[in-house]
Amino acid sequence: MKGPRISARIKAALLLVLFFSASSLGAYFVTYKEQYYRLYHIHYNQYPDDTMENIYWLEKASKASFCNPLYALALIENEIQWEKYRYLFNMHINLKLAEQYLYLGNKWNKRRAYFYNAPWKEQNLESLETAETCFKTALYYWQEAETWAEKTRESRFRYINLVRIQNWEDEAFRMESGSLDYGKTIGRELRLLEDVRGRFQAMDENTY
Repeated sequence: MKGPRISARIKAALLLVLFFSASSLGAYFVTYKEQYYRLYHIHYNQYPDDTMENIYWLEKASKASFCNPLYALALIENEIQWEKYRYLFNMHINLKLAEQYLYLGNKWNKRRAYFYNAPWKEQNLESLETAETCFKTALYYWQEAETWAEKTRESRFRYINLVRIQNWEDEAFRMESGSLDYGKTIGRELRLLEDVRGRFQAMDENTY
């Protein structure tokens, strides 16, 4: 599957995060997926810079190699546990990326087009375009998460439960049952965004 396209605005912000994050690490040498994942964290207040920092670490984690099973985030005792661990990890990383891009998109999203916003029509349309890019990127990562979750449902994994990452196991179960479905959330946000965009596009010099 082709990767997501990121807008110039988001790329510039991520480059700034890259610079400051790299300088803050000092001598800490980060190589493996598990190491990058540990740098991801939930902020009490999710400001755009915090979200972009998390996206940076999660995307680095998604591309990195796994560490030796001895240093995995779960107890790995055989090859089949190791295989399921890798599938769950990739699923979880993509889920978190979908979440973070949803958060980021909502920072630029305009949920209503008030008539008195007409003087800033173009700025609002630009903001909506950035939000749309974020939501479509979130959808890409959600679809990737679904692909990895599907792999964990193979019959040979039926009685394999990795208790140290039980929350990932729970995510896979919720995705299978449909109680966790970012696809629906993202679809709803994109439909609302398109409606608001149409209202802004319809504004003219007589609107305000």
